[in-house]
Amino acid sequence: MAERTMSGIFNDARARALLGEMFDAAIRAADPDHCVPRFLPAPPQDGRTIVIGAGKAAAKMARAVEAHWAGPLEGIVVTRYGHAVPTEKITVIEAGHPVPDVAGVDASRRIRKLVSGLSENDLVICLISGGGSALMVDPLSPVTLPEKQDISRALLKSGANISEMNCVRRHLSAIKGGRLAAACYPARLVTLAISDVPGDDPLDIASGPTVADPTSCADALAILTRYDIDMPGHVRDLLLSGEGETVKPGNQRLARAETRLIATPQMALEAAARVAREHGVSAHLLGDAIEGEARDVGRVIGGIARQVVRYGQPFTVPCVMLSGGETTVTVRGNGRGGRNVEFLLSLAAMLNGEAGIHAVAGDTDGIDGIEEIAGAFIAPGTLSRAKSLGIRIGDVLAQNDGHGFFERLGDSIVTGPTLTNVNDFRAVLVTG
Repeated sequence: MAERTMSGIFNDARARALLGEMFDAAIRAADPDHCVPRFLPAPPQDGRTIVIGAGKAAAKMARAVEAHWAGPLEGIVVTRYGHAVPTEKITVIEAGHPVPDVAGVDASRRIRKLVSGLSENDLVICLISGGGSALMVDPLSPVTLPEKQDISRALLKSGANISEMNCVRRHLSAIKGGRLAAACYPARLVTLAISDVPGDDPLDIASGPTVADPTSCADALAILTRYDIDMPGHVRDLLLSGEGETVKPGNQRLARAETRLIATPQMALEAAARVAREHGVSAHLLGDAIEGEARDVGRVIGGIARQVVRYGQPFTVPCVMLSGGETTVTVRGNGRGGRNVEFLLSLAAMLNGEAGIHAVAGDTDGIDGIEEIAGAFIAPGTLSRAKSLGIRIGDVLAQNDGHGFFERLGDSIVTGPTLTNVNDFRAVLVTG
């Protein structure tokens, strides 16, 4: 009786409201206004302060630096189109994401020029967040921008994980893989990073422009070969020759560089968990670095949720299962993709209308895939509502058309640019 009463209390409207509140809390935990100020270094006693950076949060991070910096400063950051905010001293440039464009190349070259010729008395603050890999782009000669764009598009569709994609990006770049840090030397360099990658490895946040890279050209070539990515002969030759090698651990030019992680997926999940507990719901973090095909993750978490409902294992109701990380989608159809909505489609198919289970999944930057849609909600009635509209979920999955599916149901989440990014957020609420 207690379980039925609890399920009744958590009707669709209340469940959706609670899930939305948790998603909002996760985003707030990574807001630059909240996390930048306490990690700022002390100003230099005698020297310039230069601010550079790239990512979907870069502009808001820059504004937070300006608001909390006592001395003079100047700088350039590059962010995604539509993600700029007003700044006074730091120039904000908008560029293409997830496929790089000419504006990103121009911004990256301006950044490299700005940090050239600095002295050991100078300080560089580098603001890095998710999306920086595409935004901070300077193809390594003889690679051209159109060639790098083609390789980026192919990798995005291939199912390669973020570490694999970033390994390739580093070895075809004149600015990633520690090269930007080397350009800043001998100035002191402090990187403030908002992590959007599983494991929070700074090497994978924006492809590590300010950290040493232990991977090799051979690794990058192996990834392109594994996923059958077409590449021009001179790109293959560049990787075979090792001429695209990055800055390695122990390099003297990185001696004055340090990285400070100021927001991570784990912090966001913990913030959401606190909200759940305030509402009397136990919260369980399944992991902040879950990878793999989005539809596979959906099936696994769906199986756990059904076990909770039927047997009270491994958790008792009411509970919420939280997870983060970065799944992948191997694109086979012509739909409007998105890894979070693909996860939800698979989860809904696995649950098949199971009572007492609601879920939300979204990208904390407000953009799932290439759509200006953060994610979506599902409820026990999702499949029956779709069926009434003549929609078969198997067909939708085959077309990778999650955004089309949830838009028709009115269950999409549209936040607009959140100006931060700690990757995917998933919450499955089980009330029995």
